[in-house]
Amino acid sequence: MANKRILKKQIKYVCGDLAAECIIAANFIEGIDVEKMHSIVFDIASLQTDSLAKITFSFDKTKADFESSREYNMAKTKYNKLAYGTLKKEFNASVQSIVKSMNAQLPQSQKDANKRALNQ
Repeated sequence: MANKRILKKQIKYVCGDLAAECIIAANFIEGIDVEKMHSIVFDIASLQTDSLAKITFSFDKTKADFESSREYNMAKTKYNKLAYGTLKKEFNASVQSIVKSMNAQLPQSQKDANKRALNQ
């Protein structure tokens, strides 16, 4: 697991890149509903805010609740892995949903041009 600072930076980078793609597409691709793209940008901002808030959490037990420090450390590690795994899974699902929404806004002519560019 990366530390919280790196994880926060990665979330900000992903959300920033997604938002930039939406803004660029809204401004330069003909036939895109600009209002829907702006709505997607707001969804991205909401995802970033929610994800950053979920990064900070605390283990709800103390060392006194366990027979040894080793058991406490094992339980805390297990708890952290589960919490970060859940955060990662929720974040990735939200990103996939946003990307599908972004792709749905593209006109068919642009989708065809993108496919041709990939095949070259």
